[in-house]
Amino acid sequence: MHSPVKPKKHLGQHFLADPNIARRIVGALRRPEGVREVLEIGPGTGVLTQFLLQDAAFTTSVVEIDRESVVYLEATYPALAPRIFATDFLKQDLGALFPGQPLAIIGNFPYNISSQIFFQVLAHRQQVREVVGMIQKEVAERLAEPPGSKTYGILSVLLQAFYDIEYLFTVPPHVFVPPPKVESAVVRLTRNATEHLGCDEKLFFRVVKQAFSTRRKTLRNALRPLGLSAEAMAGAIFDQRAEQLGVAEFVELTKLAEGELKIKNE
Repeated sequence: MHSPVKPKKHLGQHFLADPNIARRIVGALRRPEGVREVLEIGPGTGVLTQFLLQDAAFTTSVVEIDRESVVYLEATYPALAPRIFATDFLKQDLGALFPGQPLAIIGNFPYNISSQIFFQVLAHRQQVREVVGMIQKEVAERLAEPPGSKTYGILSVLLQAFYDIEYLFTVPPHVFVPPPKVESAVVRLTRNATEHLGCDEKLFFRVVKQAFSTRRKTLRNALRPLGLSAEAMAGAIFDQRAEQLGVAEFVELTKLAEGELKIKNE
């Protein structure tokens, strides 16, 4: 019987080739209370998967869009086959895949879609209790940055509103095949106690994105497209730039915008 052929690199992904790093990444999963389902994104050749499957207390599933990788995983890990979702994670309703089940997510995320993966996590924030992901170091630093940093941005605010974020460790290029041109890093996101921000959350997302759309401008200028009146933007908070505000300040900003827009629509 022929051994399955290992899949080629796809979707900008670099395969991890160091089992010690893989074991360390899997070991970073804390699996909060009540979490019994772990979903790996983009397992490729199963370097992380092999260690996930060693823990019988948890059910491991994987989502993989590349057909070569799916065939390889089915042949190499036959017991996993019923839980291999040959599809695009970015288009999945996790509530339908894991109805009523809190979830942990793990993976060596393809660099070119890592931000989209985190937006998908945000869309399912009531279900996704933990994320351990290896991503580009620059992105990892951005996610964990506090207000005031030049790299602090949209994802920093949105994720920090609902998750505690930890930069765990840096991963050098030589442990990948092929080696990327940049360093990687592993981050852990743990769902915090915030069930609701206390404001219109859709408007919160809109305010944050608009505020950072022209980050060099003050909020008074950056938020002008929202249609807020000069009177509504008279407060000192509007003299600041987006990168200076934390989650709590963005919530207050959203409440101001919410009240103003409500009055305008009446």
